[in-house]
Amino acid sequence: MFTGIIEAVGEITALQPKGGDLRLRVKTGKLDLSDVKLGDSIATNGVCLTVVDLPGDGYWADVSAETLAVATLKDWQLGDKVNLEKALTPQTRLGGHMVSGHVDGIGEVIWRKPTARAEQFRIRAPDDLARYIAHKGSITVDGTSLTVNAVDGAEFELTIVPHTIAETVIGGYRAGSKVNLEVDLIARYLERLLLGDAAAEPKSEGLTMEFLAQNGFYKA
Repeated sequence: MFTGIIEAVGEITALQPKGGDLRLRVKTGKLDLSDVKLGDSIATNGVCLTVVDLPGDGYWADVSAETLAVATLKDWQLGDKVNLEKALTPQTRLGGHMVSGHVDGIGEVIWRKPTARAEQFRIRAPDDLARYIAHKGSITVDGTSLTVNAVDGAEFELTIVPHTIAETVIGGYRAGSKVNLEVDLIARYLERLLLGDAAAEPKSEGLTMEFLAQNGFYKA
């Protein structure tokens, strides 16, 4: 688990295809690796990766085919910058929100514009994630815990303060940039709980307006 508070910006220094999946090396910059050991998790642009080797100035990690299919890793290139966060401990301040490091989908930056000293971004999420994104709710973008300031269908807006711009990869976002998205865990669990016994049915369609109406959660 993570908090979504970025600790350092790293750099991709090696990408090695391995029989359908990938091994990568990350140079970690100012990230303190003194308490990291093999098998530990480090969120890398929001993707929970397991450390398989520690060469001293960074780490190696393996990326599964499933992760390559749902996250932006398949497009990473040597020299790309990535947000880094070590897994939280019981003593960690939970300054962001509970983040699993399991990417739900890839979003796209629509536009970016200045707002006083901050920057405002509009991002389009995959349609199937739109129901989990709420005004003033939390969302994780490339591992960064952020607050949603506006929602319009599958698009949402963020206001990013100068410190976050300077200390994360968000400063490099442009229209068309692809980003890893993880929706709030509570929203996903709440959806599953509302299904009740229907959650055990094979190929359940999940929550629909018809289901909500039939079970008293919605009145047409």
